[in-house]
Amino acid sequence: MSDIDIRVEGRCGRVTLNRPAALNALSEPMCVALDAALIAWAKDDAVDLVVIDAAGERAFCAGGDIAELYAAGRAGNFAHGQEFWRKEYRMNLRIAGYDKPIVSLMQGFTMGGGVGVGCHARHRVVGSSSQIAMPECGIGLVPDVGGSFLLALGPGRLGEYLGTTGTRMGPADAIYAGFADVFVPEADWPRLIAALVQDGVEALPAFQAQAPDGVLAAQQPQIDQHFGGETLGDILRSLRGDDSAFAQAAAKALGRVSPLAACAAIEMQHRLGDAPTLPRALELEFRYTYRAQEQGDFLEGIRAAVIDKDRQPNWLHDSIEAVSTAEVAAMLKPLGKQAWTWEDEA
Repeated sequence: MSDIDIRVEGRCGRVTLNRPAALNALSEPMCVALDAALIAWAKDDAVDLVVIDAAGERAFCAGGDIAELYAAGRAGNFAHGQEFWRKEYRMNLRIAGYDKPIVSLMQGFTMGGGVGVGCHARHRVVGSSSQIAMPECGIGLVPDVGGSFLLALGPGRLGEYLGTTGTRMGPADAIYAGFADVFVPEADWPRLIAALVQDGVEALPAFQAQAPDGVLAAQQPQIDQHFGGETLGDILRSLRGDDSAFAQAAAKALGRVSPLAACAAIEMQHRLGDAPTLPRALELEFRYTYRAQEQGDFLEGIRAAVIDKDRQPNWLHDSIEAVSTAEVAAMLKPLGKQAWTWEDEA
């Protein structure tokens, strides 16, 4: 059985991520196959919409296949990861700008690369089990796959908070933050998919329901209070001066992430500003990911979290305060001829 099942049912292009034992982690062949299908269906008058779902109950897609990236990076083959990200980001942008409706159904874990597949779709469906997050700073990377763009669109300083702490969003919070659109009880998903295949995207509203209550809206004043600093050091000092449960939990979360990556994530949010665009975000993300294996904490972060699982990463910096603005700027400086561009492949 293939890791990705691509077919046409009725007038619907169907994509099912099919690596449930690996939480449907996105490999390069899966990424390339999905992108090729989207290119073909865009020109196929027999396909009216696309539905993307995933096998298993635990995850839509828990991220990219980082174990594969680790093995190549440890062998000194940094080009493998660089080319994977280059191709993946093109696919992310294609989903976001697709002329035909794309519906994604995101159960369980949707993180990192899974966000890039599911959260740029035109119609993004979540259920009770949905847990959406951008936890990249915890493995020495920055929110990528266009995640920095979605974060920048969030209310107030939500992008800075979610992007650095990796906080998981349930269904209501994912909708509030702009990572999802509608809640449909997961027991109804088989009927929903059948209706989409038969009747098109117009079938979706009839299945929509009220999501269970979230927490982010109530936390928004505290998020805005503490995460509006110019640097991550400013944010951390603000959190340390507040003995509330929220502030202490956020400070603890920041104590676990890569200082370099988290500082860069804040800088990226500020650079994207109030009028972000997805191509600009992807180009900025690629500057960091291109360098992350050789010059950042990415390989060490994967080692600690996935390979050895000791949860004791030896980051390049022992604290957030130890990261200089020059080091952040160096990770985000333009790549020249190596820059990510959409025009590489139309």
